[in-house]
Amino acid sequence: MLEIRQKVLGPEHPDIAVSLNNLANLYYDHGQVKKAEQLWKRALEIQHEALSSEHPSIATSLGNLAHLYRREGRQKDAEPLLRRALAIRERMLGPEHSEFAKSLNDLALFEEDQGQHKEAERMLKRAVEIYEKALGPDHPHTRTNVHNLAVFYANQQRFLEAEPYFKRELSTFEKTLGIEHPEVALLVQGYAHVLEKLGRGRDAHKLRARFGEKR
Repeated sequence: MLEIRQKVLGPEHPDIAVSLNNLANLYYDHGQVKKAEQLWKRALEIQHEALSSEHPSIATSLGNLAHLYRREGRQKDAEPLLRRALAIRERMLGPEHSEFAKSLNDLALFEEDQGQHKEAERMLKRAVEIYEKALGPDHPHTRTNVHNLAVFYANQQRFLEAEPYFKRELSTFEKTLGIEHPEVALLVQGYAHVLEKLGRGRDAHKLRARFGEKR
């Protein structure tokens, strides 16, 4: 498919960058990190030549490459890409756009890794607010950010603040995907752990029992 597009459109067409991004995702998912990095870099080169330096597509490629660097422990390489993607999306899409929220979430996770917990919390909460307004409270992107905030608070042992976010995430799963969804098992474990830390062992037991009956 990529070869056909290159022949028809030429190797520098922005649609080629889209194909390269998709192929890089595939390589990354299969553990071929170096190949994925090469393709994401090539996609960025094409986009810089074919599009404006502030085009939102560039922010997407920057985010993909930054994610790879974070997972590989290359934090110094990831940070400028994350910040640039955030700046592009804020300028070109606006601070209420869901893609801006995605960049906020990505940078928040980076800040958490660096021990910048106040900044990470601020960004995660803001991302949830934007997603709620732009996509609705039950959208998968909103749910993912709610989960990230719940886990953030749990990691900080701020269990009282974590509990309502775990509760909300579970409620969203029940309404949209059902309690049988495979991700619910991990969610229930995390939520029950938080309840136990709050001295609510009986509620944790009920939660696990209810989940076990549904399974």
